[in-house]
Amino acid sequence: MKVTALIMAGGRGERFWPRSRKSLPKQFLSLTDDGKTMIQLTVERISPLVELEDIYIATNKDYKQLALEQLPGIPEENILCEPIGRNTAPCIGLGAVHISKKYEDAVMLVLPSDHLIKFNKMYLSTVKDACALAEENTNLVTIGITPDYPETGYGYIKFDSREMEGRAFKVDRFVEKPTLEVAKEYLASEEYLWNSGMFIWKVSSILKNMKKFMPDTYNHLMMIKESIGTPEQEMVLDKEFHAMESQSIDYGIMEKAEDIYILPGTFGWDDVGSWLAVERIKKTNEFGNVVNGNIITVNTRDCIIQGGKKLIAAVGLDDLIVVDTEDATLICAKDSAGDIKKVLENLKICNRDEYI
Repeated sequence: MKVTALIMAGGRGERFWPRSRKSLPKQFLSLTDDGKTMIQLTVERISPLVELEDIYIATNKDYKQLALEQLPGIPEENILCEPIGRNTAPCIGLGAVHISKKYEDAVMLVLPSDHLIKFNKMYLSTVKDACALAEENTNLVTIGITPDYPETGYGYIKFDSREMEGRAFKVDRFVEKPTLEVAKEYLASEEYLWNSGMFIWKVSSILKNMKKFMPDTYNHLMMIKESIGTPEQEMVLDKEFHAMESQSIDYGIMEKAEDIYILPGTFGWDDVGSWLAVERIKKTNEFGNVVNGNIITVNTRDCIIQGGKKLIAAVGLDDLIVVDTEDATLICAKDSAGDIKKVLENLKICNRDEYI
């Protein structure tokens, strides 16, 4: 069966401010030493399985040109511009109806655009297994990440170790981000995986489940499907997408559907959620620092310092994040990295949109 992919690339990457901006969000930035952007790496990673003409990018109109520039092999009609943010279920539905308009049925990979993978061969092997399982019946398949520490920033998926299909387990339930104590219990039980946000299913399977569990959204999607390729396409998309309820695919479908399976992933996954991820992506020096740019450090340890041509001299610092751009500088304690989004909230309140 034909394998297709929808890459979700509409996020703002606010926790990577001030490098990630409204005009150039995280997925279009390079955070690795190879110079490739995160969305380019995502496409490259699946290219052995999916032809470029069968890769769709879900984003918004502000980023259409960026997507076309960074992904020149993908047809322009495959850049799906959401008129408004409506969470992952309508986004995925939009991709599904475009694929179903092109093919009678197909396997559909759903992937975030801003994850990094260390071991691509292991990743591809897992995805191939997921595709094979997704082709059977109406199975919905997700890839979970084997946790190695009690993370409180991820959702978790509990699986039933007694029910297996090949290397996959039957999903018991999806659970929200836990407290530290609960996360420790999940880790000790060895029955939970991190929710990676990666899904694999046939287009017919996900649309069948949308019709059952999200009938209003399904009806709007069918109106969009009918308009694809007609002069009314943009007008219908705008009208129907605005009318959809904002809903995540987890809550709308995955927490309710049957025949859900999860494959454990052990391929060096990182969701690159904040500046703290830089320590996992890049090597630290002998003082525990990760530096990039024109940097001098004196008695400075365990810091992330990112700059450009301007000299940054760091003296006597510990456990800080320092990011310098042309018009803004971030200085943040590592244990406050999650509060960077509050800077943007304040900027919005003060109408200082030029820094967002």
